[in-house]
Amino acid sequence: MLQPIVVGLDGSPESVAAADWAAREALRRGLPLRLVHAWEGLPPDDESAVLPELQVPRYWARRVLRSATDRLSERYPQAYISAEQVRRPPVPALVGEAEAAELLVLGHQGLGGIAAAFAGSVASAVVARVRRPTVLVRAGWDAAHERVADAEGGEADRGSHKEVLLALDLRHDCGELLDFAFGAAHARGAPLSILYAWHVTEGPPGAHRTRRATVQRDAEWALAAVVDPWREKYATVPVRTQAQPDRPVHVIAHAASGAGLLVVGRRIRHTAVGSRTGRITHWAIHHTRCPIAIVAHD
Repeated sequence: MLQPIVVGLDGSPESVAAADWAAREALRRGLPLRLVHAWEGLPPDDESAVLPELQVPRYWARRVLRSATDRLSERYPQAYISAEQVRRPPVPALVGEAEAAELLVLGHQGLGGIAAAFAGSVASAVVARVRRPTVLVRAGWDAAHERVADAEGGEADRGSHKEVLLALDLRHDCGELLDFAFGAAHARGAPLSILYAWHVTEGPPGAHRTRRATVQRDAEWALAAVVDPWREKYATVPVRTQAQPDRPVHVIAHAASGAGLLVVGRRIRHTAVGSRTGRITHWAIHHTRCPIAIVAHD
């Protein structure tokens, strides 16, 4: 049985954009789409047992799912869509849904500046806990944003997807990220750009240039060694690699401005203090405009 692409809905503009993105992705992958609205305050199904004051939230919950289902069915008539209300708090409900999903898709508001370090959200809490790939989509992102604009800057070319951008950290296992990114590029018929960036500390003035050249050469060799087997597996995907001695956030910020999808990793941490996202992934979640796929790995 095919695992579905699951999207969490709450009626916000972000979740509407996420549902549209998920529907397009379901069609690209030939997978069913499952819409979920989770709220622990939902009353029971028995109408006679519902107090009048609880009818409004029930009506709202049903409306969120019904309107999304109707809109997506009209826009994407070939998609197989199901919908369900879940009587659980959103975070544990979505984490549970992700276990049986091929992909979890959530809307995300995104923040900038100092507030990003302190603000929490359902999306961020879910990302820190799930083991399945999760994609975060911001409000306003639509199908046109996934395509490359024509030479005159007019409407996007329907046949040309923007590149998939993968940010790697070669200190950790990259297999799951490479598999996801190559698969995403293949499904879109899009090129794949792979980045590896690191911050070089300054050494003695006379040795800095030589050391920098040596580190650059070693980084390019290491990146090629990791990527080459996947080039062979996905021979039709155009791939560009870049190893750059610079702060990762600077390199990712520049490259992601023209991407249709950014793929980053989240290392699974088996600690007593709970799960969290890494520094680079946390930054990307809050500062990247395009959809961002977070792939958990050991």
